[in-house]
Amino acid sequence: MAKTTELEAAYCATTYRVFLPGAVCDLRPGVASETLRCWLETAGASRFAVLTAHNPGSRPVDAAHNAARQAQLECDLLEAGYEPYAGENVADDQTWMDEESCFVADISLPEALALGEKYGQNAIVCGGDDGVPELVWIGAATTP
Repeated sequence: MAKTTELEAAYCATTYRVFLPGAVCDLRPGVASETLRCWLETAGASRFAVLTAHNPGSRPVDAAHNAARQAQLECDLLEAGYEPYAGENVADDQTWMDEESCFVADISLPEALALGEKYGQNAIVCGGDDGVPELVWIGAATTP
């Protein structure tokens, strides 16, 4: 599904909750998280991404299919040497089911975008050591 104003509004009206050692962070695109900033500093991390394999193309699929896709994403992250932390994407619109996600510290933007594309996502949430998450659309980002 291509980027639309409605789709962007739905992604921005979602809480990206991440369960980090010693902290739970509720992230929203464009809203700084001091808790996340401090965690990143303590961890010595300069970047992060929130990734999911659920509901490719923003089209709901059954729970078993989502679980299998999410497990494969987690395996891909572990095989690449990352330590993914559990997360969940919770839409303000309660008609949309919560989605499991992974918080990944120190993953490059190109690698995070490639994983998002592999799992059929329209966008990912990522950011730097300032703790400000941003919504980045797959295929629309320019990467260095």
